[in-house]
Parts: sequence; structure tokens; C-alpha cells
Amino acid sequence: MMKMVKRALMLVGILALLAVSAHLYAGWRVRAALLDAGMSARVSTCMARRMVRQLSFVQLQKLQALEGDKPTPGAWLRALREVDDPRVILVTTASAALCKVGIAR
Repeated sequence: MMKMVKRALMLVGILALLAVSAHLYAGWRVRAALLDAGMSARVSTCMARRMVRQLSFVQLQKLQALEGDKPTPGAWLRALREVDDPRVILVTTASAALCKVGIAR
């Protein structure tokens, strides 16, 4: 009986560690993509933190469609509309605005 409890606790610990690791990895990937897109380190960090907190992993995967050369804000907005997920659009644009102005950190 005690072995089962230990195994269950170990499994819960491993699952918790995986969840935290996945969350940290997603934040790192989003921040790196924003930096590659030409955003400042401060804005990239702020946006990545907000986006990872508010979007699911599936929604973050949809944002990979934005990778590539987008030289103008208009090009970014057109690409963002192609994601076709209102929540992703809302969180991304709000994060960009709030982080750029300095309201969110």
C-alpha cells in the first residue's frame, strides 16, 4: 500500500515538473520569436509573459504562422488576422500595446 502512495506522489511530482517546464519553454520560445521580429528585449519579455499566461498551448502554436519577415506593422496585423482566433488576436494586440506603452511589465 505504501509503495502505491509513493508511486502516485512521484507521478504527480513528475507531471507538475513537466507542466512547469512546458510553460517556461513556451515563454522562452515566444520571447525569442518576438526578439527575432525586432522588438526590444523589454517589450518581448513583457509580451511573452502575458501571452503565455493568457493563451493555451494550442493558441500559442497558431502564432507560429506569424514567423517570417514582416517588415511593417500592417504586415503583422494581416498575418495575425490569418490566425483566425479572436482570443489570440485580442491578447497579442493588447499585450503589444500595453507593453510598448509601459502600462504592463
